[in-house]
Amino acid sequence: MNIYLAIIIGSLLAAWFLGVLSDRLSAEAMQPSPPDELADVFDESTYAKSQAYTLASMKLSTVSETFNTLVLIAAILAGGFNFLDVVVREAGYGPLVSGLVYIGGLALISSILGTPFEIYHTFVQEKRFGFNNTTPGTFVLDRIKGLVLTAIIGGVLVTGILLFLHKTGPYAWLLCWGFAVALSLGLTYVAPTWILPLFNKFTPLEEGELRTKLEAFAAKAGFELSGIYVMDGSKRSTKGNAFFTGFGKRRRIALFDTLIKEMDADEIVAVLAHEVGHAKLGHIKSMLVTGIVKAGVLFYLMSLFLDSKGLFAAFGMEHMSLYAGLVFFVLLYTPLSLALSVVANAISRKHEFEADAFAARTTGRPEDMISALKKLSASNLSNLTPHPLTVWLEYSHPPVLARIRALAAHSD
Repeated sequence: MNIYLAIIIGSLLAAWFLGVLSDRLSAEAMQPSPPDELADVFDESTYAKSQAYTLASMKLSTVSETFNTLVLIAAILAGGFNFLDVVVREAGYGPLVSGLVYIGGLALISSILGTPFEIYHTFVQEKRFGFNNTTPGTFVLDRIKGLVLTAIIGGVLVTGILLFLHKTGPYAWLLCWGFAVALSLGLTYVAPTWILPLFNKFTPLEEGELRTKLEAFAAKAGFELSGIYVMDGSKRSTKGNAFFTGFGKRRRIALFDTLIKEMDADEIVAVLAHEVGHAKLGHIKSMLVTGIVKAGVLFYLMSLFLDSKGLFAAFGMEHMSLYAGLVFFVLLYTPLSLALSVVANAISRKHEFEADAFAARTTGRPEDMISALKKLSASNLSNLTPHPLTVWLEYSHPPVLARIRALAAHSD
C-alpha cells in the first residue's frame, strides 16, 4: 500500500477511534449523584438533565464523526478528489482560479454535508434541553454570512499562498508564513468592529453598579479597556459566556446578556479578573507566539510534500498541482495536528488554573469565582465528571470540579 495513503487512512481512523473511546469512557465515568462541591446548584433534576445532555451530545458527535470519517475515506479511495480536479481542469481556468475553485468546492461540499447535523443540533437537541433561541431565519442568515466570510477571507488566504508558491521559488513557504500571520493578526484587529457585529448586536454596558465595579477592577489591575459591551447572546442560546476581543488599545470585553441575568456584579467582576489574568500573566502573548511558530513549522513541512508524487498517487490523481497538494498535506498532517492539539490543550488548562488563581488573588474573593463557575456549569448543563482521556484529548479548560477545588485552596 502507498505509505502516504496508509498514514492518512490510519490517522483518520485513529482520530475517530479515540473520539469514540473517550466518549464511551466519559459515559461510564458518570456518577449517580453530583460531587459535594456542586450539590448546591445541581439538584437531582438538574444533574439528571446534565447527564442526559452530555449523553445526547456524545451520541450526536459519534454519528457525525463516523459519517464524516467514512465519507472522507470513501472519497479518497473512490477517486473523488481526482474527479473534482478533472471537472475543474475541463473548465479551462488558469492554475490560480482552478485552485480557488477546487479548494472552494471542497469547502462547500464539506459545509453541505455538515448542515444536517447542525440543524439537528440546533433545532432538536438544543431545543430539547431548553437552550435554543435560534430561529430558522437567523440560522439561514448565519450560514449565508459564514459562507460569504469564508469565501472572502479564505479566498484571500488561498490566493496569497498560491501566488507565493507559484512565483517565489524554494523559500515560498517563508512568504506564505508571513502572509498568513499578517492576515490572522489583521483579522484579530478588525474583528470587534467589522466582523463580530455582522452576527450579533453589541451595546455599551449601561451605567450602574456592574459597570462601576468592572471599570474599578480594570483600573486597579492596570488593564486598559476600549469598552465594555453587552452581546445579545440570547438571540441564539440561553447559555452564558464572556470574552475579550481585539488587542492593544482596541481590547474590549463582551458580556453575554444571559450572563448578566444569571450572575451578580461581584461574580461578573471575578469573570473579568480571570480574563485579565490571561493578559497580565502573558498567556495571550505566549499563545500568539506559539501559534506563529506552529504556523511556520506547518508551512515548512508543507513545502517538503507539495511535489511528492507518492502523495498524489495516494489520492489517485491524474495530475499534480499546488492547490491539490495543499489539501492533501492538510490530511497528511492529521496525526501531528492531533498530537499538537493535545499539547496545546494541556498548556491551555494550566493557563486556566493560573488565571483562576489571579482572579482569586486580585479580587480577594475566590468565593465569587467559585460561585460564577457553579452557575455557569449548572446553566450550561456541563459534564461534571469527564474521563481523564476526554480531558486530555478535548478540554482546553479544566473540568469545573478541578477548578473549584483549586480555587477553594486559595480561600483556606
